[in-house]
Amino acid sequence: MSAPGPHAPSSCPDLIRASTCVVPQKKDMDGRDKPGHDGIGKRRWFRIAAASFAVVAAISAALGAWVVSLGALPLAQASEVSTTIVDRNGKLLRAYAMADGRWRLPVDAGTGVDPGYLKLLLAYEDRRFHSHSGVDPLALGRAALQLLTRGHIVSGGSTITMQLARLIEPRRERSVYAKLRQVVRALEIERRMNKDQILDLYLAMAPFGGNLEGVRAASIAYFGKEPKRLSLAESALLVALPQSPETRRLDRYPDAARAARDRVLDRMVEDGRISEEDAAGAKAVPVPRLRKPMPILAPHSADQAMASVKGAPVIALTLDASLQKVLEALARDRAVALGPNISVAIVAVDNASGDVLARVGSPDYFDDRRAGQVDMTRAVRSPGSTLKPFIYGLAFEDGFVHPESLIDDRPIRFGSYAPENFDMTFQGTVPVRKALQMSLNVPAVALLDRVGASRLSSRLKQAGANLVLPKDEAPGLAMGLGGVGITLQDLVQLYSGLARLGNTRPLREIMNVRDDARDSLRLLDQVAAWQVGNVLMGTPPPENGVHNRIAFKTGTSYGYRDAWSVGFDGRITIGVWVGRPDGAPAPGIVGRTAAAPILFDAFARTGKLPAPLAKPPKGTLVASNAKLPLPLRRYRPVGELVRTDGEQAPRIQFPLNGSRIDAAGADGAPFSAMPVKIAGGALPMTMLVNGVSVGEIDGRRQCLVDPPGPGFARLTVIDAKGAADTVVVRIQ
Repeated sequence: MSAPGPHAPSSCPDLIRASTCVVPQKKDMDGRDKPGHDGIGKRRWFRIAAASFAVVAAISAALGAWVVSLGALPLAQASEVSTTIVDRNGKLLRAYAMADGRWRLPVDAGTGVDPGYLKLLLAYEDRRFHSHSGVDPLALGRAALQLLTRGHIVSGGSTITMQLARLIEPRRERSVYAKLRQVVRALEIERRMNKDQILDLYLAMAPFGGNLEGVRAASIAYFGKEPKRLSLAESALLVALPQSPETRRLDRYPDAARAARDRVLDRMVEDGRISEEDAAGAKAVPVPRLRKPMPILAPHSADQAMASVKGAPVIALTLDASLQKVLEALARDRAVALGPNISVAIVAVDNASGDVLARVGSPDYFDDRRAGQVDMTRAVRSPGSTLKPFIYGLAFEDGFVHPESLIDDRPIRFGSYAPENFDMTFQGTVPVRKALQMSLNVPAVALLDRVGASRLSSRLKQAGANLVLPKDEAPGLAMGLGGVGITLQDLVQLYSGLARLGNTRPLREIMNVRDDARDSLRLLDQVAAWQVGNVLMGTPPPENGVHNRIAFKTGTSYGYRDAWSVGFDGRITIGVWVGRPDGAPAPGIVGRTAAAPILFDAFARTGKLPAPLAKPPKGTLVASNAKLPLPLRRYRPVGELVRTDGEQAPRIQFPLNGSRIDAAGADGAPFSAMPVKIAGGALPMTMLVNGVSVGEIDGRRQCLVDPPGPGFARLTVIDAKGAADTVVVRIQ
C-alpha cells in the first residue's frame, strides 16, 4: 500500500504523532491567518489582567475608605501632659496630675533622659528605630513566622512608633485587625512627626503601672529623681515595666518586676550589649517596693502660677529650687520650736533683677493647725517698726538730719498721741544712728511729724508697696509704729530698694520675657538710701549673728501678733515673718528674738558669703558730729523753730514751693544757675539740693544754685540754730 499523498487527508489522525502532525492555518481570502487558539489566549489573559486590576482597585478603594474612616490621629489629645512648675534652671518644683488623675510629665529625650537608658530601650524594643518608616518588615516577618510555627502570638513585631499608635488609640485585643490599624497609624505618625518627636511622645505616654505614665513620672515615683542619670539596674527596670505595667507594678508585684528586669538584662548579654559582670551587678540591686511622693516645692508659688497662667504645660518661675528647699526646711524647723500654732513665712529677692528667689508661705502646706495653705507672704499684717528706716530716709533726704546728728528720746506728746518705747524707758539724747539701730519710738515719730505721714505713705506707694489703712482713715503718726497694713513681699521690695540705692524694681516670680522691661520705681535719693543702709549695717545682731554682715531691721506689732525681720546685703534681700495666721496674740513672739535669728540663718543657708553694700554715692557727707555743719549737729522739732528773741525762722522766698523753673540755656547750652533767696534765719545758713550740701548762703541771704537736671528738685535751707525750710520745684 502506497503512502497517502501530501494533500490526502489521513484516515487515522489520532494515530499520527503530534510531532509529525501539522495542521495548516486557515487563511482568509486576502491571505491573512484566521483567528485561532492564540487570539483566544490573548483575550483570556486580558480578561484576567482586567479582573485582577479591578480586584486590586476594589481592595485599594476599600482599604482607602477604611483608612479614611479611621479619622485623624488625635495627636493633640495625646500630647496633653501634667502641668509642671519648674525653677529658673528648669528643675521640677511641683507637678499637677491631669484631670483624670494620671501623672504624665513632659519629656525631652535629648536633654532629660539618660542616654544609657535610651540605648537599652531601643536595643530591646526597636533596634532599627532610626532607619524604618514606622513599620519594621523584618520584625513583622519574625512575628508572623512565630505565629505560624507555634500557633499563637509570641511577639508582636511592633516598632516604637506602632506602640505609640497603640497608646494613642488603646485596643485591648491582639488581632490581625488591631495590628493592621497600628501599621496604618504608625505610617501616619512617621509622616507627621520626626524621630525625636516620636521618641519624646512615647517616653511621655508609656505606661508604668497605676496612674504613672512616662519615664519621667516613673523615675520620680520609683527612684525619687529625674531620669537624667540612671543606673543599669534602673534602666533595665524601666524598659521592662511598660510591657505589662499592671502585672509588674512595683508597689504590688515587685518580684514579677524584678524577674522582668532580669530578662531584659539577660537579653542584652546575649546581644553583646552589656557584660555578664555588669548584668550580675545590676541583678543584685533590689527593686523599689513603694512609690515616692511627687515633689512639692514652693506650693504657694505654684498655686499662684497655675491661677495666673492658663493652658501652659510648663510654667517657669524665677525661684531657685536649692534655696527654696533649704528655706522651707528652716521655716519648718523653727515653727516646730516656736510652738504648735506659730507660722513662719520667708521671701528672698535678688536685688539687681527683682526676681523672687524663694518664697515660703508657711512651714507646712498640709498643716491645717497652722493654716498651711494660706500664703502668709501675701497676707496683710501690721509691720511694727519695720517702716522706720524709710522715715529716717526721708529725713536724710530733706537734709534736716544726719546719721550723726543728735536727737532727743524723751517723753513728748503730739496732740493726744504720746509714743513710748518698747521697753517703756527713754534714752535721753542719742545719735540718730543709734536711735534707728535701737528702734526708739519717740525719735521716729518726731521725724515722721516733720516729714509728714501722708508724704511717707505716698512715697512708699510710689515705690510699689500697697499700704492698707483702716476704712476712711488718713495716714497718721501711728503708721511709723505699725499703724498700717502691708505684706511681707511688699516690705521686702521696699528694703531691696535701699540696697539698690533708692529705687525699687517690681518683684517678678513667673518667668516672662516681657517682664524684663519693668521700670524702676523711686523710693529715696541715693545718698539717703545709702545712709539708711549704712546705719542698719551696724544694728546689733541676734545671738546667732555676726556683726556688720547684713543690714537689717526688726519689728513687732501691737499685741505680739507679728514679728518681723528684714535684711539685705549687696546681692539679696530676705524678709521673715513669724506669728499666728489667725491674727491672735502670741506672747513672747518678738522680732529680735523670733524673726531675726531665722533671718541670719536664712542668709547663712544661701551658701554664699554676704556681698558688700554699694559704696557711698558722690556728694555723701561722711563726718562725725563735731565736723557736721552747725544746723545738722542737733535735731530740733518744728515747735522749736520760733525764736524767743523775736528772730524769724528761715523761709525760702524764691523760688516758691511748687513752681516751675525754666533753667535751660540758649541753643542747647547747659542749665544756667538758679538764684535762691532767703528771708529770716540766723547766719551761717547751709543750702542743700536733694539732700546734698551745695554751699552757704551769703550775707545778702541769697546764692546761685546749679540745677541737678530736668525734673523735680528739693531745695532746703538750714540756719545756724537748726531751723529749716524746704520747697520742691520742677526744673525744665
